[in-house]
Amino acid sequence: MQAFVRRLSESFFSLAVTLWVGGLWAIGFIAAPALFASLKDRVLAGEVAGNLFGLIAGVGIACAAYLLAYLSLRRGKAVFRSGAFWLVLAMLVLTLVGHFGIQPVLAQLKAQAWPHSVMDSAVKSRFAAWHGVAGGLYVLQSLLGAALVLLQGRER
Repeated sequence: MQAFVRRLSESFFSLAVTLWVGGLWAIGFIAAPALFASLKDRVLAGEVAGNLFGLIAGVGIACAAYLLAYLSLRRGKAVFRSGAFWLVLAMLVLTLVGHFGIQPVLAQLKAQAWPHSVMDSAVKSRFAAWHGVAGGLYVLQSLLGAALVLLQGRER
């Protein structure tokens, strides 16, 4: 029974990494660009993309919780020497900063722009700057995710 539980927890580890990192890539580098390329209404494309980014943030938080718990229980105090642990923790921090720090700022700027589109308002430059920061952190998180995928087979 113990071997079964161990294999199951290892499988969940792989699935959690796949779900989180695959979701980051699929939404950020496929779905969001496709929305802006195919929808004429950029505000609608932005709203849908924003909802998808919020969804993957929730997925990331849940996956990170499992991954950190798994690594901590599996390695004990040695977890702090684990590259996977630090990659997951860094990705989680970036997720939290983006979702609870930057996204509310972007939402506030959109509200200030109302009834106009944020890109047609006086807050356009501030929105663009914060959006750029969010995008940069997302790319960094995606690169850390790539490193986690590559490391996953070697270290647990």
